[in-house]
Amino acid sequence: MRSVLIWATLGIAVLVPLYAAATSPLLAWRQPVYIAAGFAGILALALLLVQPLLAGGFLPGLSGLRGRKVHRWIGGLLIGAVILHVAGLWITSPPDVIDALTFTSPTPFSAFGVVAMWTVFAAGLLAALRRRLNLSLRTWRLAHTVLVLVTVAGTVIHALLIEGSMETVTKVLFCVLVVLATLKTVWDLKVWSSPKRRSAKRAAS
Repeated sequence: MRSVLIWATLGIAVLVPLYAAATSPLLAWRQPVYIAAGFAGILALALLLVQPLLAGGFLPGLSGLRGRKVHRWIGGLLIGAVILHVAGLWITSPPDVIDALTFTSPTPFSAFGVVAMWTVFAAGLLAALRRRLNLSLRTWRLAHTVLVLVTVAGTVIHALLIEGSMETVTKVLFCVLVVLATLKTVWDLKVWSSPKRRSAKRAAS
C-alpha cells in the first residue's frame, strides 16, 4: 500500500502541472515547435524531481543498484530534454537564444536557464567520466552534488520567472517539491562526510 501511495503521489505531482500546461489558452498562439520546446523544458523540470528520489532510494522497487542504473538513464534523458528545449527555441527564434547564451538577453530568466543548462551538462559529463578522472568517491560526489544544486536552483528560478504555459500555482508547488526532494536527498546522503563516517553513523542509529 505504501509503494502504491508513493508512486501515485509522484504521478499526480508530475501529471497535474503537465495537464495544466497542456490546457493553457496561451498555446493557441504558439507554433508547434515552440510548444514542443516548452514541454521539453517542463519534462526536464519533472525529471529533476525524479532524480533525487532515485538517488535517495525513495522510490519503491528502484533502490540500490537498480536505482542507480535508472538514475543514470534518467540523467541522459534529462540532458536530452534540455537539448530539445534549447533546439526548439533556436528554431523559433535564433537571436533570442544567442542573447541568452551570451548573457545579453534583457529577460532575467534567460541567464538562470543558461547556467542551469551548462551545470546539468557538466554533471552528466562528470558522471560519464567518473572512472577516467580517477577521482575519489567523496570528491566525485561533492562535485556532482554542487553541480546538481546549481542546476536545480537555476532551473527553478528560470521556471518561476517565466510567464508561460505552466499554470502559476501548480508550477510553484512543483518547483517547491523539486527543491525539497533535492535538499532531502543531499542531507540524507551527507556527501560532505567520508564514507567511513557515514557507515559509522548508520551503525550507531
